Parts: sequence; C-alpha cells; structure tokens
Amino acid sequence: MRIDILTLFPAMFDGPLRVGAVARATERGLVTVDTLNIRDFSGNRHHTVDDKPFGGGAGMVMQAGPVLRAVEHVSRGEKVRPRVCLTSPQGMRFNQSLARSLAGEEHLVLICGHYEGIDERVAEILEPDEIGIGDFVLSGGELAALVVIDAVVRLVPGVLRAGAAAEESFEEGLLEYPQYTHPREWDGHAVPEVLVSGHHGEVERWRRRQRLLRTLGRRPDLLAAGGLRPGDAEILRDLRTELERLSLD
Repeated sequence: MRIDILTLFPAMFDGPLRVGAVARATERGLVTVDTLNIRDFSGNRHHTVDDKPFGGGAGMVMQAGPVLRAVEHVSRGEKVRPRVCLTSPQGMRFNQSLARSLAGEEHLVLICGHYEGIDERVAEILEPDEIGIGDFVLSGGELAALVVIDAVVRLVPGVLRAGAAAEESFEEGLLEYPQYTHPREWDGHAVPEVLVSGHHGEVERWRRRQRLLRTLGRRPDLLAAGGLRPGDAEILRDLRTELERLSLD
C-alpha cells in the first residue's frame, strides 16, 4: 500500500510515523508513506499557497492550484486513480468500517487542509472522500490524517499478527471485552475466575457477554446497526433485565 500525505507542515509527521504499527509496516515493506509539501507546488518564488477569501471574511484560504498540482504529481504514472481523501470537520465521520475500506486501497492520498480551509474547487474537481474525526475544529488536518493513517495501516494484511484485530472495539459493531494480566490480584481486585479456569468455551462465552454488556452500557447506538450473532438477542434481553433491576435497587 502506498500513502501520500499532502501538507503544509511535513515535520508534523516525522515522529509519529517512526514508531508503532506504521513504522513496522514500512520496515517490512508492506506500506510506503511519503509526505509532500504543498508549498513546493505553489508555482511562485515566494511559495505562497493561500489568499484572502472572495466575499470577505477572517483568515486565509488555501488555493486550489497548489493542491491540485500536488495530487497530479503523486498520481502521475498510476494505472488506477488513487483514492483521494480530504480531512475536514465537515466530512463523513471516520470509523472502523471506513478504515477497513481504505486499507484495501493500493494508493491513498491524504490532503491536509489548513487556515480557513481549501478552495472549494478542489472538492469539485477531485471529488475526494471528505473525512472528519469528530465534531470539533483543529488548526489543521495533519492530526486527523495521522489518526486515519494509524487506523488504516494496522488493518493492512501482515501488519498485525493474524487475528489480532478480530475482536477489537467496533469489529462486528461491538466494543471490546475487558482485558487482564498478571498479577491475578491487585489491591483486593481479582481477575475474573473464568479467565483462569482453563475452560476455553466458558472464556469465549464470558467475553461475548462482556462485549455485549459494554456496548449496551456505553454505545447502545452500535447495537442498532445489527450484525449480531445467533443467541446475542437472548443475552441482551438478560442484560437489559439485569441493568433495569440494578437501577431500581
């Protein structure tokens, strides 16, 4: 997989891309990640890439020309048009499903906006996937791009050990079950007995119940999306009854 990041601040990616899953993926040759400075495509000796907005208003707007030329540069020679994404607080909400979709691409281009945004003609011409990571505004799209890269790269086959991501939060639309390690007891808090029982079937049943319980308590909206296994509905009925009883006590 190839990822090109178009940004005004390439230095923001130096540290994060050198550690963790992204670093392992690049070291193994599974992913290549490059940053390009949009200023290099400004077309003028002052490397200017922004200007005042038509119609007035505060701040500056990134010009369409440098961004479009940068995208053209990284797309040159490609038989298949790369998937272009634009980080924007107005974009679709980034989630695990979208991360899986992006992880299946051969070439991903991430455009990081800055200032008051990017000239709308970039979106009109490129028709990119506009992606936001939450209902808040950042000073630029670089941090959002890093979130997208980390979530996507770890889903590329071979980056994580086989099955490592299968039961993480948001897989199957559920949150992950609680995790424990040594020691078995800490300050009076013991590991649930089922996890040290050696009974793999009981462990799996406990983990499934915990995933459903956590999702029901913390993100019930995820359950509305469906994707439950046979038997989950009965477990959820029991959990709802139990939670209602506890709320009345």
